[in-house]
Amino acid sequence: LSGVLGAPGQGNYAAANAFLDALAVSRRATGLPAVSLAWGLWGEGSAMTDRLGAADRERMSRGGVLPLATADGLALLDAAVAGSYPTAVPARLDLAALRTLGGDLPLPFHGLVRPARRTAARAAAGATGWAADLAALSTDDRERAATALVLSQVAAVLGHASAERIDAGRAFQELGFDSLTAVELRNGLSAATGLRLPATLIFDYPSPRDLARHLLSEIAGPDGVDTVRKVATTVADDEPLAIVGMACRYPGGVSSPEDLWRLIADGADAVDGFPTDRGWDLARLYDPTGTRPDTTYVDRGGFLTDAAEFDPVFFGISPREAVIMDPQQRLLLEVSWEAFERAGIDPGTLRGSSTGVFAGVMYHDYVSGRSSGSVVTGRVAYTLGLEGPAVSVDTACSSSLVAMHLAGQ
Repeated sequence: LSGVLGAPGQGNYAAANAFLDALAVSRRATGLPAVSLAWGLWGEGSAMTDRLGAADRERMSRGGVLPLATADGLALLDAAVAGSYPTAVPARLDLAALRTLGGDLPLPFHGLVRPARRTAARAAAGATGWAADLAALSTDDRERAATALVLSQVAAVLGHASAERIDAGRAFQELGFDSLTAVELRNGLSAATGLRLPATLIFDYPSPRDLARHLLSEIAGPDGVDTVRKVATTVADDEPLAIVGMACRYPGGVSSPEDLWRLIADGADAVDGFPTDRGWDLARLYDPTGTRPDTTYVDRGGFLTDAAEFDPVFFGISPREAVIMDPQQRLLLEVSWEAFERAGIDPGTLRGSSTGVFAGVMYHDYVSGRSSGSVVTGRVAYTLGLEGPAVSVDTACSSSLVAMHLAGQ
């Protein structure tokens, strides 16, 4: 079916199938024998079917494609070979499921389901019913109801048995969504609410809680949900800046501003031996003669203590991704969180606010596909849900100073 309807992750396969369909039509047009069959899902006896898991089958059934019994498949093969058409689509379809997709149906399905006007009318009726149910609830209960709806759809799309353990504040990307499941979630929510929703829904509203508030505002209006107010402000050119929270990491065991002050006040030495928690081959790395390539002739330097103790799960990052991340991203995530805490601010309360992130990010020698300095501030903004400017500044030795200046402006 991939060449007829399209299929996730099957772009090359779809192109090859479409070519074979066209070849069959071309041969028939010149009087040569040919028939090309765009098979649906076989229920058994297929290597491709055997590779599908329960979640894959559930996703396909929600999209209206059901498995063919072997006897039905063979009967369709006989009918296609005996028929007069160069191409055919032997597939078992669930028309009721297709109807829920409404205007997002692939073109070949349009003649199989009810007209768009009836679909739109049914959707509008669903929206009216949902809005009426919400109107009877308090503001807090409305948000809980909208969040429950989103989480139930999330669970269905991702194949979870229930929505109980899904964190409404966690980003869709962290929950496992991709472009395919994003569209599937949009379709399910459109059918449930009757709203016309964009395919970019989960990118515009990056967590189930954010999305629930958006749906609620669409149905109940701006007064139906408590949202973060964005107020335009003006400041005088000479208004002083207030530093309300600080956090830092430096060599010499410095993990707080107080540690940094003690290091300076005591005149302590922050240079120490090579760290043993980085997975480095120290015996190979150190060469006092300086004759071997890719080695160092000194075995001391300024290193951050406990830099390998980053907690990726806390920030919604997989351990595998954390290993290949630019260390600057890991450090900035930690110190940003700590700076909020030291200011007495719960970082979670700033999600959706216009808070900005400015950072001086200099060149470095960390070789990785994810080492672009420009994304460092974007990572912080995305993880904490901050919707103000996210600016990475590289002006060499003045990077941090310029970042502070821009943030102050």
